[in-house]
Amino acid sequence: MADLKDKTALVTGASRGIGKAVAERLARDGATVAVHYSTNKDAAQETVSAIQKAGGQAFSVQAEFGTPGDVDDLFAGLTDGLERYAGQARLDILVNNAGIMGGVPPEKITPELFDRLVAVNAKAPLFIVQRALEIMPDGGRIINISSGLTRVANPDEIAYAMTKGAVEMISLHYARHLGPRKITINSVAPGLTDNGSPVFDVPEAVEQMAQLSAFGRVGRPEDVADVVAFLASPDGRWVTGAFLDATGGTLLG
Repeated sequence: MADLKDKTALVTGASRGIGKAVAERLARDGATVAVHYSTNKDAAQETVSAIQKAGGQAFSVQAEFGTPGDVDDLFAGLTDGLERYAGQARLDILVNNAGIMGGVPPEKITPELFDRLVAVNAKAPLFIVQRALEIMPDGGRIINISSGLTRVANPDEIAYAMTKGAVEMISLHYARHLGPRKITINSVAPGLTDNGSPVFDVPEAVEQMAQLSAFGRVGRPEDVADVVAFLASPDGRWVTGAFLDATGGTLLG
């Protein structure tokens, strides 16, 4: 277990799936975790309660990305929570996990859908990083959740993959910029990971997806959370600007 005692963390999209697993792992390692959610307050509170029952410390913060004032709303709630639970508005670890998928054939992409994907998946993370750096001390950690779809083709997710490619550019270029402050920033790319979607309740579909992995199974949220925890820990100090394949070998071909 990494020692994140006295550290603070923000995990966006932490009410379910990978975000929930990341929040629980960072809290287990000792961090006070801000659990961000968009609309499902009950699910976010379940994450907070699970952390607290395990002996950790967490609080929820709401903001709907892709709407006017989204980042302002996020940081208003975040700084209030940090002051209340950690004693000061200091953020040591940021995990940009929140995102939405497109799921339509290329010919069905509309300008409205594209703008929504960009706003939530690319614009919000960029400006969250910008704001987070105002309260992040030197030596902080930023982890952006990308996708294996920036390396393999799925025509129904062209627009989504474009936005995740943009997220990887945030990591790459900010890494150079933040080096003097000893702040690391990296991209982690999950593959087919059981996030609670109905498709994972269909055995035939799960079996087909499992064959794409070198390990013959679909990913679990904890598989990705453990990679994020490494980057957030002191052990991750020498990794920055990197793309980490956390797809379970899906990209091997």
